[in-house]
Amino acid sequence: MDVTDPSDLGFDPDRLQRIDRHFAAYVDDGRLAGWQIVLTRAGRVVHASTYGKRDREADLPVEPDTLWRIYSMTKPITSVAAMMLWEEGRFELTDEVARFVPSYADLRVYDRGSSTKPYTVPAIEPIRIWHLLTHTSGLTYGFLNTSVVDAIYRLNGYEWGTPRGLDLADSCDAWAAMPLLYQPGTAWGYSVATDVLGRVVEIVSGQRLDDFLRARIFEPLGMKDTAFWTSDEHRLARLYTPDPATGQAITADAFGRAALREPTMLSGGGGLVSTAADYLRFTGMLAGSGALDGVRLLGSRTLRMMTRNWLPGGRDLGELSTGGFAETIFDGVGFGLGFGVMGNPIPSGTYSTPGEFFWGGAASTAFWVDPAEGITAHFFTQLLPSSTHPIRSQLRQLLYSALVD
Repeated sequence: MDVTDPSDLGFDPDRLQRIDRHFAAYVDDGRLAGWQIVLTRAGRVVHASTYGKRDREADLPVEPDTLWRIYSMTKPITSVAAMMLWEEGRFELTDEVARFVPSYADLRVYDRGSSTKPYTVPAIEPIRIWHLLTHTSGLTYGFLNTSVVDAIYRLNGYEWGTPRGLDLADSCDAWAAMPLLYQPGTAWGYSVATDVLGRVVEIVSGQRLDDFLRARIFEPLGMKDTAFWTSDEHRLARLYTPDPATGQAITADAFGRAALREPTMLSGGGGLVSTAADYLRFTGMLAGSGALDGVRLLGSRTLRMMTRNWLPGGRDLGELSTGGFAETIFDGVGFGLGFGVMGNPIPSGTYSTPGEFFWGGAASTAFWVDPAEGITAHFFTQLLPSSTHPIRSQLRQLLYSALVD
């Protein structure tokens, strides 16, 4: 990456170096194995750095082309794919999902009881496309461990992955057969909704999700290393998790090695592997109002619509969230069509700009786009779960305190 003198774009170079010193301490004391950071302003890279090991046990350093499991940073990509089809008039945001995936007709909603004997009631409102994009569908995740419905997902083999041999179509039908956590449109719950959205993309486009993403997003943007798996074990960073006793990063190979084989289940909600350079192309398109280097994926008005708060009544996640794990803080944050959207930064206790949109991944990766300041920020590491350390809030305060224009 060509790095511009940050002082030309309003940054104090010495203050930017605080970022590297701060996060180097995470590696030096063993909390992380390694990391990569890329920051841009006005479409130009103002800071790019790496530190530590992509594979600590093999003594392999983080390099600019290291491959990272981006997990839920897949969600904004799938959401963009869906909205590209929406722009073509292929569906409306108010369309019922059952129009495309028939198993989503006549859904049931959990009311009371246990995971083995739940009592359910009929869904009053059908799940619509916009519910999938905003995580207001009533679907959930098995790994959340916060509700009876989460437990039902786990009993059916859906925790961090999917039962062996089942593909995206099979999984979507399985989720439809389980009760919803709440009536669609009444709350916000992090969920498999974006995976179901990926299935809608397949049905509407007539292509497998991986083929659509490659042909319509990755190849046009020059994202040559982004895919649902990689055979390049040498470049792929190792996955880690914190030791409960010491807090030190220890290997999570049983889970991490899944990225080295072609999946049966194409997870539009969390399945991609990518590089910093590739994801920088994606966020560059977002920062460019839907276009990058002459390639337009979305209309500028579509992107503006996607990055507004779509939660009912303009409320925030603190009011509507069902709780549990997610890739964001809750207070002051709304949710758009595929992105968290900053409404009021004060409750978060760190600097953010209203209108900023963002998301992250389960292995502590994160990005945000700040249209008002012309900034994009990217952090890559491989520590599961992302709630382990306050990496995202710390990166924000370090970045914005280096901005002096």
